Amino acid sequence: MSEIEMMRHVLIEHECSRLIKRFALLNDAGDSEGLAAMFTEDGVFARPSAPHDPICGRSEILKAFRARPSRLSRHVTSNIVIDVVSPTEAHATSYIILYAAANDGQAPIATPPHLIGTFKDTLKLVEGKWFFSQRLGQVDLKLSP
Repeated sequence: MSEIEMMRHVLIEHECSRLIKRFALLNDAGDSEGLAAMFTEDGVFARPSAPHDPICGRSEILKAFRARPSRLSRHVTSNIVIDVVSPTEAHATSYIILYAAANDGQAPIATPPHLIGTFKDTLKLVEGKWFFSQRLGQVDLKLSP
């Protein structure tokens, strides 16, 4: 691999990793529109809590995020590994730890279930910007109180 190809590879890894991290931030901010805009038009999303019930299409993903009850959450993303398939496609795996509580305006206490899960992603470059074409989550561990 030439130095230029290596730099392109590193740039793709960086941009895809940034997309994964931004997903967690927008999710915690309750930004439904921003989250849906991270997917290709025909994107597929499966929540870790519903891995066998994928949501297909950006508009349906937006509806699903809008329908979710308000909560205070923090998604901690780690162990992000990006595999560059081509200049326009990458696959990624990452771990997620979720802490959540009802959003009642007070300083909430995060209550179980605290979840540890995995996302398996397919990312595509469309008109110079990276998107999730598929984001499939699963719960790996539920932590007891």
